[in-house]
Amino acid sequence: MMQNYKRVLLKLSGEALAGEKKTGFDEATCIEVANQVKSLVEEGIEVGIVIGGGNFWRGRTSETIDRTKADQIGMLATVMNCIYVSEIFRFVGMQTEILTPFACGSMTKLFSKDLANESFAAKKIVFFAGGIGNPYFSTDTAIALRAIEMEADVIMLAKSIDGVYDSDPKTNPNAKKYDEITIDEVLDKKLAVMDLTATVMCLENKMPMLVFSLNEKNSIIHTLQGKFTGTKVTV
Repeated sequence: MMQNYKRVLLKLSGEALAGEKKTGFDEATCIEVANQVKSLVEEGIEVGIVIGGGNFWRGRTSETIDRTKADQIGMLATVMNCIYVSEIFRFVGMQTEILTPFACGSMTKLFSKDLANESFAAKKIVFFAGGIGNPYFSTDTAIALRAIEMEADVIMLAKSIDGVYDSDPKTNPNAKKYDEITIDEVLDKKLAVMDLTATVMCLENKMPMLVFSLNEKNSIIHTLQGKFTGTKVTV
């Protein structure tokens, strides 16, 4: 039984979609994600998706490329990801729309709230690609902005770790996981759930989050069934 959500925005990391290769795409992983999202749509839930670009580009670590140009490459990486994943979603039987904040020829459509709402009403999965179209803003900010703008009920953050911890569990074996935490606490404790800009936006606009691992079987479905093992970030 799904929780009482009408519209959700799902954030997928590019690295998670790459699987063990850490770059490019792992098709089996993408098909698994698509089948889970299809289950949500069949339950009447509207799903918007933002995908990071880390499986292609991590330009902020570069000391040779101008930050604005590096971020522009990252925006295009997210467009490539959305085009690919959109096709996987179509392969399993869903309709999709890819919206970007800048023109990409015939590959995407220019974002507007009206067009996004029309796409949701037509039972399409809406991919919000290209970030917010400006440098110095991450895909964390993009999903926060689109979730608020599109009046989503919750942001679903599918990560490589299974929730929010008080320190990095990859380096600290004694890291403590939170089952539930407020956005105020996330800010006070400087926990890396999302970047600071996105976190403040969610705080100011009372946008809750569900943080979970994409690697756990059926984790997207379980998250909305209320039996997930991640962290609920409340407002």
